[in-house]
Amino acid sequence: MIAPFLLQITTAAADSAADPTATAAAAPAAQPDSLSVIDLVLQGGWIMIPIALLSLLSIYIIIERYITIRRAAALPDSFMGQIRNLMVKGDLQGAKMLCAQTASPLARMIEKGIRRIGIPLKDIETSVENVGKVEIARLEKNISVLGIVAGIAPMLGFVGTIIGVIKIFYAISTTGDFGIAQISGGLYTKMVTSAAGLIVGIIAHVGYHGLTLMVERLVFRMENSAIEFMDILQDN
Repeated sequence: MIAPFLLQITTAAADSAADPTATAAAAPAAQPDSLSVIDLVLQGGWIMIPIALLSLLSIYIIIERYITIRRAAALPDSFMGQIRNLMVKGDLQGAKMLCAQTASPLARMIEKGIRRIGIPLKDIETSVENVGKVEIARLEKNISVLGIVAGIAPMLGFVGTIIGVIKIFYAISTTGDFGIAQISGGLYTKMVTSAAGLIVGIIAHVGYHGLTLMVERLVFRMENSAIEFMDILQDN
């Protein structure tokens, strides 16, 4: 029983040594090289260029507006209290200097109201509101562009999807074969552009609503301060 078994093993080893192709076939296939991010992006074709430009634009606007709004909101909580104390004392010049030294939309709005003291309160209120509207418009600058990008980027990705499908059918029609080689290129274009468009759209969408929320909070604070300023004028 043992001798025939050893004979079979010896025969198999001899056959393997005599036929190197059999050994190569039995060895596991080499793993294909991994696809880098750059190569994957290039598979999307020319439609990736406008999508990339929209992504850069979105990131720039988000960072620039975030820094601007944060600086505008950096106002000491004691600002209105200091304005009240100075105005109660009748030190309008000191109140103006305090506003001028404070780089904030709220300070510029209050400064406008102080400079209008002496005219009817209704006109002062109108002047303060007008300055507030101008300051809000400055804060909201380019934020609406993010809303546009959030709508355009996924549409560009959908255009890439259409282009990918067209490439697939064109490859099949020219070769007459329906294989992986004919559909792989179109699938790359289809999936890469769709994913890129959705990612850019999501970034722009989140940035738009996040910045809008920051502006709304600052506007609420400005409105409260404007009401407090008018109360100070009426009390004095």
